[in-house]
Amino acid sequence: MLGVLVANGVDRVFLVPGESYLGLLDALNDFPSLSTVTCRHESGAGFMACADGRLTGLPAVVMVSRGPGATNAAIAVHTAQQDAIPLILIVGQVPSNTLRWEAFQEIDYQKMYAPMAKWVFEATDPAQLPEMAFKAVRLATSGTPGPVVLVVPEDIQQQPTTLLQWTARPHVPTLPTTEVVDEVLALIDAAERPLIIAGGMFERPHGREALLAFAEAWQIPVAVSFRRHDVFPNDHPLFVGDLGLANPQFQLDAFHSSDLILALGTRIGDITSQGYTFPRLPVPPQAVVHCYADAHPIGLHFEPRIGIVCDTAALAVALTPAHPPEVKPLRGAWLEKLSAVHQRIARWPDFLPQPDGVNFADVVRSLSKQAPRDAMVCLDAGSFAASVYRSFGFVYPQRLMSPISGAMGYGTPAAIAAQLRCPDAKVICMVGDGGFMMTGNEMIAAVERNLPILFIVANNNCYGSIRIHQEVNYPGRHAGTTLSNPDFARIADAFGIRAETITRADQIEASVQRGLAANVPYLLHVVSSLAVILPARGD
Repeated sequence: MLGVLVANGVDRVFLVPGESYLGLLDALNDFPSLSTVTCRHESGAGFMACADGRLTGLPAVVMVSRGPGATNAAIAVHTAQQDAIPLILIVGQVPSNTLRWEAFQEIDYQKMYAPMAKWVFEATDPAQLPEMAFKAVRLATSGTPGPVVLVVPEDIQQQPTTLLQWTARPHVPTLPTTEVVDEVLALIDAAERPLIIAGGMFERPHGREALLAFAEAWQIPVAVSFRRHDVFPNDHPLFVGDLGLANPQFQLDAFHSSDLILALGTRIGDITSQGYTFPRLPVPPQAVVHCYADAHPIGLHFEPRIGIVCDTAALAVALTPAHPPEVKPLRGAWLEKLSAVHQRIARWPDFLPQPDGVNFADVVRSLSKQAPRDAMVCLDAGSFAASVYRSFGFVYPQRLMSPISGAMGYGTPAAIAAQLRCPDAKVICMVGDGGFMMTGNEMIAAVERNLPILFIVANNNCYGSIRIHQEVNYPGRHAGTTLSNPDFARIADAFGIRAETITRADQIEASVQRGLAANVPYLLHVVSSLAVILPARGD
């Protein structure tokens, strides 16, 4: 089983040890090329694997014990499904002779994981192990990448079997027929107000370059799908923003006025489609070309003029002419309109000083000015991140690592995995006080391995995102969102991490500079204002 995974490029395993898979733990000793990352909670192990799988495009492997371990790891399965990340979760199981006897910690994982996973398989014979691993690799990486769950009863983990090293071959990239390509080109040529919605499929090798060349050749504005900011340079004149959680109506009105939408490499899910309102259902008023490598999302909610199941980057190359074509004169005015809208949104906010802490957007602004070209920003979920999505301005090789699933607790584990995978990059983890108390313990790995991650904890003593919703829907009534927090700088010190606390705006610039320059783990504890993010209340 492990031999098949190694033969297919797996070089790292994230785990929390458990007695139900002692045989697999022992087998790790026989594969020295497999780096083992021991984690403190299964959700942390799972989030690390999600980040690693996104960076490599290969299946990331998580190992957990049955019952409690498997339930703790469920958040990673959901995140991998939502984020289209290749993931293999291996769960130790009760002995095969007690399956479905309601044994200690037994769960039927087919029932548990089926709505989230691409495939769930429970082995009953050791001869099945190599084949199940081989199929898991193929399923996790094909079509829409996603999670696969392999369940291995403890009594078949160390049985004699033939060591096999099958290697999965990637599918050959497909392209539509010449007639379909010509039809798309005709739509592009005729359009006066075209818009590209660029998704995560462009994260693959050469994808960003193909997207950039295509957009520049035809002078088409590019909006990125939900949290895929780094697929297109945010400082490019053709970049017109993202489709995220809080797009203002004036921007959506501008997008709606397009006469051609090229949705490329995106599933056009709930958030990107603004609650399934853009494009309008079921038949959009403008022509829509929807291209994705999997047939399932195409036509799922709205009817495209042309739906194409193929490799997105290859389609972009096929649509890029050898010589720049003449484009409609009105396209320049269209670009100016969308650019002006984006610049209005991306402008750094100016707030009056608040008595309860600094404006965290000022920390993000300082980071955006000082971050190196190879910065990898790992974001947890929370209101503190809003200014990153709105104003940071990612230019590849800078990366935005943020969960499409919106899962809290992602930031710290993702930063560990990102620094392990990209040791020469500068990894920055930004996390709120709520998310940090969920999985912040995983930062001990940064100490163990001397990973020079800059951790930034935004502390407003609140689940801020939910408090905002409470103030909008139930003003002045906010049960359940106030937090009592420890001293995060002292926690970092106890972990062996250098730390400092920011309480004033005039401390930000120098503190960020020290954190970025550190060649050891470093933590900035930011006492951030809650008042500055809450909606204004009328008299």
